[in-house]
Amino acid sequence: MPTTLTRSAAAAVLDKLFAAAFNDDAAVPDPSLATATAQERADALRDIYMPVSPQGGELLYSLVRTGRPRTVVEFGTSHGISTIYLAAAVADNGAGHVYTTELSAAKVAAARANIAEAGLSDVVTVLPGDARETLADVAGPIDLVLLDGWKELCLPVLRQLEPRLRPGALVVADDTTFASMADYLAYVRDPANGYVTVDFPVADGMELSCFTPS
Repeated sequence: MPTTLTRSAAAAVLDKLFAAAFNDDAAVPDPSLATATAQERADALRDIYMPVSPQGGELLYSLVRTGRPRTVVEFGTSHGISTIYLAAAVADNGAGHVYTTELSAAKVAAARANIAEAGLSDVVTVLPGDARETLADVAGPIDLVLLDGWKELCLPVLRQLEPRLRPGALVVADDTTFASMADYLAYVRDPANGYVTVDFPVADGMELSCFTPS
């Protein structure tokens, strides 16, 4: 059966965005960004897509279709590629909403435009600013979380969301092969912290963690 990913404007938007992101890996990193703040990095990299992989996006779509979450939270929308996968699944489920965050004002505008072009604005709210502040107002229970923003902030964002996570909620972290994800992985892989977790082998790695509080 056709899905939003294959039968609608979303498919064309994703193709366009992946084509635009193709040269991201060729961009020469600015050494000064190593010591920059999250906001400074976001502003400096406003034209870099940093997308989830197509396989990772299809995994996200499948997880949302299967779990049928009512409240989905995303940390780090960039230009909206991963958001479109999440939102397409929510739309096909017929219920739910995606709350996504972005520090770069330029990327907020781009993401909103891309989500609108994909026909998915009704199921997405893009929250501009620091996720540690903007996500404070998202009401629980939260059923699914995607962590794909600055890696050193993934654990603080997760800890902030934990009191609102539904028991059994799914937490997905992208780019888990990055050294900067070490603290996050140590946390979710420690059973004392209330997660059952597995490493999923897609590009740059994904960690799928089920929240199982005692």
